[in-house]
Amino acid sequence: MITLENVSKSYGKQLVLAPTSLQFERGKVCALIGPSGCGKSTLLRLMLGLIEPDTGRVIFGGEPLTADNVQHVRHSIGYVIQDGGLFPHLTARENVVLLARFLKRNPSWIEQRVNDLSELVRLPRNALSHYPGELSGGQRQRIGLMRALMLDPQVLLLDEPLGALDPIVRGELQRELKGIFTHLGKTVILVTHDMNEAAYLALDIVLLREGRVVQRGTLNDLLHHPAEPYVTQFIQSQRPMTAELL
Repeated sequence: MITLENVSKSYGKQLVLAPTSLQFERGKVCALIGPSGCGKSTLLRLMLGLIEPDTGRVIFGGEPLTADNVQHVRHSIGYVIQDGGLFPHLTARENVVLLARFLKRNPSWIEQRVNDLSELVRLPRNALSHYPGELSGGQRQRIGLMRALMLDPQVLLLDEPLGALDPIVRGELQRELKGIFTHLGKTVILVTHDMNEAAYLALDIVLLREGRVVQRGTLNDLLHHPAEPYVTQFIQSQRPMTAELL
């Protein structure tokens, strides 16, 4: 679904992402994990065309991402960031339907899509008339997910979507996201710094450090066949679940 061929990114003399090649299969869930500043969010922005690589190229559905097709490609990608990234001056419903209305989708289709997505993410219907500041963190994240799914994209990119939530709400949304991923069968790439979350939501895990891929595989691969000592060190710092598996 998405291929990165030798992509790299620097800002001045600061290397953010070393030359990296990765493939993401259609219909699979992959987690990008690592400490802050390791390059995982940069990878998402490159896939979305928000920034251009210094070297290499991004290929989406077999076609290289270019300045000419980037806007069209973005309509096939849903993007969710921490706390939903909602426009505060728009109601929840207005946030969800903003792009669909801009693209002049049929109003009846929009209404049905909003109804379907509300049920999918378990959002109370009355919450749609509220502004983001009037909603809880969990509700804002559900709205952000609805907006990302509005155009029925082929790919869903999530950048630390649950990082700002308290542990109870975060656990609840993790369970719901897992069910949604299974139900929709879309290609999902999730950025997180939490190994427990990565292992729960994704079978395929990519561990990064200082702009480089350290290891890719299942949690079992990383636990029992670490590519280098840092892999074990990173996992041991994640408590309590993975510590019990060692």
